[in-house]
Parts: sequence; structure tokens; C-alpha cells
Amino acid sequence: MRKLFVFAVCILLLGALAMAQGKVDTKWHCNKPTTQYKFDVGDMPDHTYNLVQGTCTATASDSGFAEKTGQYTEFEEIWKDHMNFHGRYNVTMDNGDKVFYTYEGSDPTDITKPANNKWKMVSGTGKYKGIKGTGSCTGTRNQDESSEYTCTGTYTVGK
Repeated sequence: MRKLFVFAVCILLLGALAMAQGKVDTKWHCNKPTTQYKFDVGDMPDHTYNLVQGTCTATASDSGFAEKTGQYTEFEEIWKDHMNFHGRYNVTMDNGDKVFYTYEGSDPTDITKPANNKWKMVSGTGKYKGIKGTGSCTGTRNQDESSEYTCTGTYTVGK
């Protein structure tokens, strides 16, 4: 009887752990940045540091992880034909809770070439308190400075 009890407890714990895991599969449309600051470094032509902020709207999101809107703050170093960047992305979920991300990447400055980044979930509020996750985004940048991204990854929610 005792072995049966231990087995049942293990099954319940494994089930709870499985329920605390999920996937991210969201498509975003990001408008032209609302705030942009450009600083010439001065060591050579076209070497700049940029600080940009803007907003994004989820155009499709997995119902199990329904992201709605996002706000980003990004630091960019642009030099010759590439850009290195890192930033923070604050997402509001359909239920009003928040999930906070960090991200980084390196892209060509030619907007006709694909853009991508890697991200990590660092914290959240409400039912997403204790969230951790990783993934990546791929996308395109448009002439009007807007962009489209598809982001995928996995997450766990714990204490």
C-alpha cells in the first residue's frame, strides 16, 4: 500500500511539473520606434550608438500563452554593415499580467536581410510570477521602420 501511495504522489508531482511548462509562439507587428536618440561615436564615419523605444502588438499568439502588447527599450551599436543590440521587452498578457524579457542579437544594417534575436524571460507578475524561458525571434524590417517578428520558445513557471 505504501508503494502505491508513493507512486501516486510521484505521478501527481510530475503532472504538476508538466502543467507548469509551456511554449511561446507569437507573431508581432512593431510600429516605427516612438523615441530614437542617435549618438555619433566619432572614431570613424557611420559608427553610432542608438537608444530606441517603441511598441508592438501581437497579431497571433498561442492561446495557452496569450501575449497581447509589448514595449521595448533597445541599445544599438551600428558600425559599417552590421548592428549589435540588446534590450528589454515588457509584455502585457491577455489577462493583464506582465512578462519581462531581455534580448540580444546582431543583424545586418541592410533591411532587406532577415533580422533575428535570442531572448530570455526574466520575471513576471500574477500567474507568471517566477517565469523563466528562452527562445528566439526571426523577422523582417520595413522601409517605414516598422517590423514583423515570429517568436518561439519554451517557458516554465515556478516559485
